[in-house]
Amino acid sequence: MILLTLLLAIGLQVYLTMKKVSPFLSLLIVAILAGLCLGLAPVDVLKSIEKGVGSTLGGLTLIICLGAILGKILELSGAAEQISVTLIKLFGLKNIQWAVLLTGFLIGIPLYYNAGFIILVPLIFTLARKTGLPILYLAIPMAASLSATHCFLPPHPGPVILVNVFHANTGMVLIYGLIITIPTVIIAGPLLGRRLQKIKIDTSVFFSSQEISTTQILPATFPSFIISLLPVILITLAVLANTFLNEGAWVRVLFSFIGDSTIALLISVILAIYYFGIRAGNTMEAIMKWLNDAISGIAMILLIITAGGVLKQVLIDSGTSLYIASFSSKWQMPPLLFGWIVTALLRVTIGSATVAGITAAGVVSPLVASGVVSPELMVLAVGAGSVFGSHVNDSGFWMFKEFFKLTLRQTFLSWTIMETLISILGLLGVLLLNILL
Repeated sequence: MILLTLLLAIGLQVYLTMKKVSPFLSLLIVAILAGLCLGLAPVDVLKSIEKGVGSTLGGLTLIICLGAILGKILELSGAAEQISVTLIKLFGLKNIQWAVLLTGFLIGIPLYYNAGFIILVPLIFTLARKTGLPILYLAIPMAASLSATHCFLPPHPGPVILVNVFHANTGMVLIYGLIITIPTVIIAGPLLGRRLQKIKIDTSVFFSSQEISTTQILPATFPSFIISLLPVILITLAVLANTFLNEGAWVRVLFSFIGDSTIALLISVILAIYYFGIRAGNTMEAIMKWLNDAISGIAMILLIITAGGVLKQVLIDSGTSLYIASFSSKWQMPPLLFGWIVTALLRVTIGSATVAGITAAGVVSPLVASGVVSPELMVLAVGAGSVFGSHVNDSGFWMFKEFFKLTLRQTFLSWTIMETLISILGLLGVLLLNILL
């Protein structure tokens, strides 16, 4: 009965998503109905809602908001474009794919996927026009790096949500994620791009109108790189300090503090406000408008995350957690593979990587709580599953199709294959790390 209720709850979530109901409302509705059907009294459902909201937002709100602010400042100040232009000049035409890959990777760490994609698309158009290279030869490495950082690396919302749900170590997730991401984006980026360059695309439509803006004076190169990567640097330093320094040493205490995700992002935001805002001559009123725009842009994401946290709490409080924990052992399925499969199925049916990851987290979190699997590796397993098989119910699919003027068939042969390859390679990387660690 528990399994049937759980499957019906997931099915209802899929149905409501297909009917274009906001994921915030659909997740909340599904959580309440699932709680009642699983035997929770109405008063207990209300308590689960309150507890789920508090536990979810408590560990996420500041990180997501500060990450959005940093991304917006980098975008509007021209720092993200400066990173792109510098890397292209550094690598040259012969290694242009690797330049695009690294550009997407560096911009993808601090920026959300959509923001990074919008920033880099004009660069891809310009490079294709000037070099005569096929669009997909350049676009696939860019998209692969943005997608991989989006699903594997904090401080992106997806990994941060999962870190919070599974009580994982952010620094270790970042390090393991980098180990998996680097070979994954090489295979799903430049190597796949070379195989897809024979796909013929009519480029005359956008070559006449798409250009990188040259009216903006770009900030200096070194600060653009350092400030954009500072959260990653500080978090990594904290992991190294906690690993190699004695407990109680002042250096370890200091790095543990500034390497906390919230503090690291706050330091980066303050530096970005000063260097890209005040020092560049922008008024405080203009800078605060950047902040307001950044927060308003991720308001719905926060609501969706909150509703996902409610569903997770309902599944835990109803006792479904214990059933799910035993479910994997009965089927003799490795927990990490189970987490990936659940997330991949949700991704294919729902479309949204974030919603698929949130929903799957509620299903597999009992496995992590039982101590049978590494929480850090489960974060990455679910993250890998969340990008599997992107197709027509995914907004990213349509962004890629429309911006690059592809047919449906061409989009399936490029974007969908790339996303699926990232997902499968990510799973293989997680399983390999699980064996080695």
